[in-house]
Amino acid sequence: MVQVQTLLKVSDNSGGKTVRCLRILKKGGNSKHGKIGDVVVVSVQQIRSKKKVTSKVKRGEVLYGVIVKTRSFFRRRSGISFCFAQNCVVLLNKQLKPFATRVLGVMPKELRKNKFSKIISLAVGTI
Repeated sequence: MVQVQTLLKVSDNSGGKTVRCLRILKKGGNSKHGKIGDVVVVSVQQIRSKKKVTSKVKRGEVLYGVIVKTRSFFRRRSGISFCFAQNCVVLLNKQLKPFATRVLGVMPKELRKNKFSKIISLAVGTI
């Protein structure tokens, strides 16, 4: 579960390396925890390359992101539960479309239900 002030790793090629969660956006009210598929407001803490020309994001920029991996267990209705080694996010623009042209690692199938099928198509595979 992701809370406010959690450091997250960026798992795409947008140029960000780590981001900090500022707010969790949910339709169902005010929640303290975010899970896979939730949209969060993040601030870029580190960028991946030292050359700022090649990066699509800048340090300190406030963006949207979708949580794609969490360290806490995620349980499906079928009874299968799984977790990842780290908390990861994919950066989005104002229209909730991904910045990146590549997404690193495998992505869970739950993103398709939340209208993030573009992220699944850019990823290596699905779980």
